[in-house]
Amino acid sequence: MAGVTSASHSSPLPLRPPEFSAVPDSADAVLDGLDPEQRAVATTLRGPVCVLAGAGTGKTRAITHRIAYGVRSGILQAGSVLAVTFTQRAAGEMRGRLRQLGAAGVQARTFHSAALRQLQYFWPRAVGGELPALLERKGPLVAEAAARCRVRLDRAELRDVTAEVEWAKVTRTTPEDYPAAVRKAGRAAPRDPAGTSRIYAMYEQLKQERGQIDFEDVLLLTVGILQERADIAERVRSQYQHFVVDEYQDVSPLQQRLLELWLGDRDSICVVGDASQTIYSFTGATPDHLLDFRLRHPDATVVRLVRDYRSTPQVVALANGLLSQAVGRAAEHRLELVSQRPAGPEPVYREYPDEPAEAEATARRIRELIGAGVPAGRIAVLYRINAQSENYEQALADAGVACQLRGAERFFERQEIRQAGLALRGAARAGGNDRVLDGADSLAGQVRAVLSSIGWTHEPPGGSGAARDRWESLRALVRLAEDFQRARPAATLADLVAELDERAAAQHAPEVEGVTLASLHAAKGLEWDAVFLVGLTDGMLPLTHARTPEQIEEERRLLYVGITRARVHLTLSWSLARAPGGRPGRRPSRFLEGLRPSAGGTGGRAAAGGVVRGPRRAERVERGPVTCRVCGRAMTEAVELKLRRCAGCPSDLDEELYERLSHWRAGRARELGRPAFAVFTDATLTAIAERGPVTTAELSAVPGVVPHKVRQFGAEVAAVCAGRAAEMSGPAGPSGREHRETEEDAPENFPQSSQETAGK
Repeated sequence: MAGVTSASHSSPLPLRPPEFSAVPDSADAVLDGLDPEQRAVATTLRGPVCVLAGAGTGKTRAITHRIAYGVRSGILQAGSVLAVTFTQRAAGEMRGRLRQLGAAGVQARTFHSAALRQLQYFWPRAVGGELPALLERKGPLVAEAAARCRVRLDRAELRDVTAEVEWAKVTRTTPEDYPAAVRKAGRAAPRDPAGTSRIYAMYEQLKQERGQIDFEDVLLLTVGILQERADIAERVRSQYQHFVVDEYQDVSPLQQRLLELWLGDRDSICVVGDASQTIYSFTGATPDHLLDFRLRHPDATVVRLVRDYRSTPQVVALANGLLSQAVGRAAEHRLELVSQRPAGPEPVYREYPDEPAEAEATARRIRELIGAGVPAGRIAVLYRINAQSENYEQALADAGVACQLRGAERFFERQEIRQAGLALRGAARAGGNDRVLDGADSLAGQVRAVLSSIGWTHEPPGGSGAARDRWESLRALVRLAEDFQRARPAATLADLVAELDERAAAQHAPEVEGVTLASLHAAKGLEWDAVFLVGLTDGMLPLTHARTPEQIEEERRLLYVGITRARVHLTLSWSLARAPGGRPGRRPSRFLEGLRPSAGGTGGRAAAGGVVRGPRRAERVERGPVTCRVCGRAMTEAVELKLRRCAGCPSDLDEELYERLSHWRAGRARELGRPAFAVFTDATLTAIAERGPVTTAELSAVPGVVPHKVRQFGAEVAAVCAGRAAEMSGPAGPSGREHRETEEDAPENFPQSSQETAGK
């Protein structure tokens, strides 16, 4: 049956589920607060079910309540249910929600972790001996395979070839069939398919010689065993009798085959997805399995969730308008969202002369929002590719706004969180015998006392450097403890440590205060009060290499995902040139045509929702192009502007100094828990090595070195350039940066995630 899509009444749902809540006291209580369509999902426990769920419509709520209602009512046995999703975080969040609903014991896993668990158990019986070692990173072995084939790959080419190998494996394509498969799929291969085929074959040979398997092999081998061993397949099917698959639009052919083998000839399956959010086709994902579900299961119940509880009517109208221009099969099945929220501000469109101006204006607007009461942790800047983040990191730091790069690091791997884990675990073991806990009369008070013993303070430190980042991480643990205590007043410190262990295993980190910087792909499944979609130019969104109609439509869907991350405030912006003084030859993304109102009003400003021209500072517009200090040619490329010379002109780089700076940067990045480029990019480091500044004033004159980097790292960089031991700004001392922590000497820590991908 089709779900009711009327949304004329206000929603009984909270806009966002609480982090912790009381367990419902009965099966019927599990259904409280669900809207009619969500209730239909939760109570349809027999036969195949397909849930078409638009962005912000509460799909995770619907399927977790479905599982919990089935378990609590006795219709489903907890141990017989397998819920499958695509990221460790999503699986961890699902397990947490099921526990809160009184359905602990249900297995919620990624495809890889479920398959790996089965493979480890059945390998000795099916094959014999120990399971081959799991290869955590393909890149080095693909590079070696290429070298064996007498092909030298640079970093970008290595990434492309590795992605092609992964695509081939998830589409069940052998090395010899790869060129034909590329042609048949209309795939824009980054290199000659025949050459990639040879590298792929050599990669497989090297793995076999060394007794290794990769993540795709985990799925392939599990499929192989289940196909060839009927007894093992029957054993798995007797264990798992009911299946729920989230984000079904992202299933690859290989994952679909594994799901079919798990299911057998039964039909107790519920799939959830949205074809309009298919953004991973480059990895082999296809919405066809979702769209063809009724063909495979003619008697399936179909429920459509279109009530959007996340975004205001203004944001929803823009999202619907964007999809109304889409073409192709996914567009034919698009869902028209209906906002359940009060009206909010119109989306704002802004145009700037260059990328730095766009970043600086974005940072100023973010400061205004924070000043108006929007928490920094509920604001995000989203872009198409990760390389766009640097301008925004610098602009936010200059504006005194803390930020966090999503995907750059893992919360539970930060040094301060490891230290906190050790301290909390020790206090939990000691109980009342730990004097640190004297006077702490609540769980949250105990956590504050323990963290205070390792340097945490109730008030944040000034500035926005490493000390503030460390404080924000520890503050996230305090907030988590406060929420945990409210939901479970009788909980102990040991209970909280167990909760943290579970979260660490799933990489389900608590929210850290700070503006999120993330790519559009990394933003999938998340939401913020205010979202800034930046760099929206043709060539960036859609990317230049998106040429086929299918590729263009996937880029459109990526923008749709970005728009639907916003709850209230949404700003879309672009810049006409890359660098100050550059030729303003860019144009806004073609996806915005017909959506943004034409500019009007006076003074270059438009009515609400129209294009608002960003500030054009006189020095930026009037200054002529920057010229190369070697040949005098005008330059516009960002890297060349930093170096003050053309990429091909002779360099006066001090190689030995560059090595020292690289060594210092690597240590600093480890200490801060950030990627190396967040300290200084390669281009900026090269510019520093060419200039050799020995004072902070000289460092300030190096292009690309912004004031907050001078404040944070100036003395250290000057010391390295002068040949002295780097002067530390943090408490670790020089040896702290040099030390590489090994598995043997690492402090006791929360369990790390299982060996599987953390997400696409």
